[in-house]
Amino acid sequence: MVEPVEVRPDGAGGQTPAPERATNKGPGRLLIAVYILFAIAATSRAGLQIATKFDEAPVAYLLSAVAALIYIVAAVGLARAGHAGRRVALACCSVELVGVVAVGILSLADRALFPDETVWSGFGSGYGYIPLVLPILGLFWLWRTRNDLR
Repeated sequence: MVEPVEVRPDGAGGQTPAPERATNKGPGRLLIAVYILFAIAATSRAGLQIATKFDEAPVAYLLSAVAALIYIVAAVGLARAGHAGRRVALACCSVELVGVVAVGILSLADRALFPDETVWSGFGSGYGYIPLVLPILGLFWLWRTRNDLR
């Protein structure tokens, strides 16, 4: 005689789904702290430059403000648990990486485009190249903490 199979709400065949790996645990906390630090630094720099000498290099100063906004939103995305936070962090880290590389290339190719430094000028050389490494670490951490869909 065949016994009935119990259907459980936790998954097929009684297997529980893999727990979601949070981006805000373990080394993720350090990554979030660095993003917060860069958000503060970039916001302060952009705010001061825009308030005191915006007419000298408006594109450079606005790029620093954009970088600050991306750092803020990325930190929030990494700190939030769940799919929405992951998507936000993924978008921010991706845009940040493209921005750092593009601005880095443009700032080295034509110095006239950026008469003053931005956070991302020279691939973030003014900040120890951390702006170049940070989105790579962010993307790696998002990959590392992803759920395995089986």
